[in-house]
Amino acid sequence: MTNALETESDESLLSRLSEKDPTALDALYVRYGRIAFALAYRVLNDPEAAEDAVQEAFLTIWRRAESYQETRGVVRSWVLTVVRNRAIDMVRARQSRPKVGASLDDIGSLASPDADPADTALRNVEAVAVRAALAQLPQEQRLTVELAFFSGLTYPEVAARTNTPLGTVKSRMRLAMERLRGLLLAGDVVG
Repeated sequence: MTNALETESDESLLSRLSEKDPTALDALYVRYGRIAFALAYRVLNDPEAAEDAVQEAFLTIWRRAESYQETRGVVRSWVLTVVRNRAIDMVRARQSRPKVGASLDDIGSLASPDADPADTALRNVEAVAVRAALAQLPQEQRLTVELAFFSGLTYPEVAARTNTPLGTVKSRMRLAMERLRGLLLAGDVVG
C-alpha cells in the first residue's frame, strides 16, 4: 500500500469505495482487519468462523459503502458494527442448526506459529488497555458493553437479559463507547 493510502482519511476511502475502487477496500482492510478479526473472534470463539465473518463483512462494506452516514458515527465504528452484526448472524445460524462434531474448548492463542511476535505483542497491549478502560466504566455500562460485544447479544437481547428498557440499553452503550474512546485515545487507562 502506498504512503498516500496510509494517510488518506477513512471518509475518503469510503467515498472511493462507493465508486468500487478495490485499492480503497484494501486500505480499509489493512486499517481495520485485525481489530475486526478480534471482535468477530470474541463473538464466535472460533478463528475460522471469525475469518469468514470478517471476509463477509468486508464484502458487505464493498457492496454497501454508500450506505455509510457520517452523521451516525465514524467509519471505524461503522466497519466494526458491520463485522459484529455478521458475527452475530453466524452465531444465530449455528444455534438454529444441530451441532456436529466437537467444539474447541480452549484455543490457547490466536496467533499462528508464523505470526509476527511484534503483532502479537501489540494485540496483547491493546487487549490490556481495553480491559483496563472497561474496568473504569460504571458497572451498568460495562455489563452492557460486555453482553453486546463479547457475548454477541443484540440490544433487545441485552435489554431482556438485564431487565432494562431498550432505550436505556442504547443510552448506556453510547455513553460507554464515548467514555472508552476518550480513555483509549488519551491513554488514561490504569491497568
